[in-house]
Amino acid sequence: MKQNGFKKGHIVTSVVAVIVNADDQVLLTKRNIPPFKGEWVMPGGKIDLGEPIVQALMREVREEVGLEVEVGRLIDVFEHVTPGEDNYHFIIIYYLCTPIFCDVAHNRDEVSEALWVGRDELVNYKMPAGARFILSKVFPESKTQTF
Repeated sequence: MKQNGFKKGHIVTSVVAVIVNADDQVLLTKRNIPPFKGEWVMPGGKIDLGEPIVQALMREVREEVGLEVEVGRLIDVFEHVTPGEDNYHFIIIYYLCTPIFCDVAHNRDEVSEALWVGRDELVNYKMPAGARFILSKVFPESKTQTF
């Protein structure tokens, strides 16, 4: 069964952009669709068969928030498993990115809001454990570790 482009019962490999601007703010998006509906995450999505990872990352960022980014270093790979009725299994590859411009035009079908958030404000946003873990690696000295 497919739900929002994800086939349940299969491992989905996704890529996520941790976009940090010149003011040391990260771009967060509030999801309109599962998985993580209603939570704040960084832009990203699934890698299509035959699509190179970096191209998938750049495509997903354009589709979700209308930005062009320079892809930097690999931050980490995170596994998210939701057993039971949802039955999601994601392998998520996180890259640090720099925006070429910062004027966000988010896709309202997937994202209800998109905000540039300072490192010490991250504690105020509801987000999945994987997003928190990754942000604590990007901003190790900030309050991200406490939320």
